[in-house]
Amino acid sequence: MEQWKQYNIGEICDTISETYKGNASDVVLINTSDVLEGKCLNHTFVANKNLRGQFKKQFKKNDILYSEIRPANKRYAFIDFESTDYIASTKLMVIRSNDKVLPKYLYYVLQSKEMVEVLQMLAESRSGTFPQITFSELAIQTILLPEIREQSKIVDFLESIDSKIALNRRINDNLEQQAQALFKSWFVDFEPFKDGKFVDSEMGMIPEGWKVGKLEDIADVVGGGTPSKANALYFDKQCIPWITPKDLSIKKTKFISKGEIDITEEGYKNSSAKKIPLGSVLFSSRAPIGYISIAENELTTNQGFKSVVPVKAGTSFLYLYLKANTKAIEAQATGSTFKEASGSLMKSLCVIIPPDTVFDSFERNAFPFFSAQANVEREIVNLSKARDTLLPRLMSGELKINDLNC
Repeated sequence: MEQWKQYNIGEICDTISETYKGNASDVVLINTSDVLEGKCLNHTFVANKNLRGQFKKQFKKNDILYSEIRPANKRYAFIDFESTDYIASTKLMVIRSNDKVLPKYLYYVLQSKEMVEVLQMLAESRSGTFPQITFSELAIQTILLPEIREQSKIVDFLESIDSKIALNRRINDNLEQQAQALFKSWFVDFEPFKDGKFVDSEMGMIPEGWKVGKLEDIADVVGGGTPSKANALYFDKQCIPWITPKDLSIKKTKFISKGEIDITEEGYKNSSAKKIPLGSVLFSSRAPIGYISIAENELTTNQGFKSVVPVKAGTSFLYLYLKANTKAIEAQATGSTFKEASGSLMKSLCVIIPPDTVFDSFERNAFPFFSAQANVEREIVNLSKARDTLLPRLMSGELKINDLNC
C-alpha cells in the first residue's frame, strides 16, 4: 500500500518506567481505577510520603496510560494535560510514542476494538488471578502506519467525533442537574407549595394533604433472576432483553433497552426472571449498589437488581428519588460477603407521598428533561458506533479521509 508501512507496536513507542524524582510534598497517584475510556478521572493530591511502597512511574503530557489488567475493561487514558507531580501505579503501562507516530494516533490504535480484543484474548490465555498483559506482548502486535500528514487528518476526524460525544455528555449532565434540582425543589424544599399550610410528620414538616409512606405504596419492587448457565439453550441473541449490573458498568447510560446477551423463552420460563415494562427504573442492589437506569422497552434483569415499576408515582419521580437516596439505601444494606439492598428493604424505604395530582404534574414538568436526555444518548450511541466502525477502516487504509467528505 503506497506510503503505508507495517510496524510492530514496539517499533513506534516505548514503555516508560522512570521513577518519580520530584520532591513535591503532595502528588496525584493514578491507579487503574482512575482511568477509563480515554480520560484520567482522578486529580486529587495525596501525601507523597505515604506512597513509598508504590512503583511511582512518572508520566507527562501526550503519554498513554494503559492497564495491564483486563484490557476489555477500557482502562486507558490519553494524557492531554500538564502532569507535573502525577505518578502512575504498578499496573498501568506508561506508553510514549516516537517520531514515527503521532501520540493521539497511537492512542486510537491502542483503544480500537480490534486491538483490545487481541490483547484481552492474550490476557485470558495466561494463568493467574487476573487476565493480564505485558508490554512485550503488546509490542509484537503489528499495524499499518501512514505518513504523519495522513495520521494527522485521521486524528482530526476522529477527534471531531469525540468532541461531539463529549459535548453531548456535558449537555446530558446539565439536564441531569436540572432534573435533580426540580426534584429537590418539589419534594425536599416544597417550593411550589410554600404558600400552603404545612403539618408535622415523622420526616419533618410537609404540605397539608401529603403523607409519609413506603416505596411499595407508590411502586412495585421486582427482583430478577438468572437461568442456569449450564444450559446453552437458555441464552441467545435477539430474544428477551436481560440486563446485568455489568451492562450498566459498561454502558453507563440513563436509558437501556438490552444487555450483552438475551435470554430465550425457555430460559425465562426456567428462572425467576420477571418481565418489567417500559419506564421501570432498574436499581442495582448489590456488587455494586446504586447503578440506576430506565427501561426503554419491556425487559428482564438478573438478581443483581431490584427494579421499581411505576404505579402511583411516575418514572421521573422514582428515578430521581432513588438517585437522591442511593447513599441512604447503601447505608441500610446488609450482608457478610457483600452488602445487598434486599427486596424488603427497598419496599420499606420511607417516601413522602403527595396527592396523585402532584405526581402527575411533576411528571409533566420533568418529562422534557428526560426526553431530551434520551435523544442525546441515542446520538451518542450513533456517533460511537460510527467512530468504532470507521476507525479500523481508516487505520488499515481501506477507507481514505477524502472519501468521507469531511
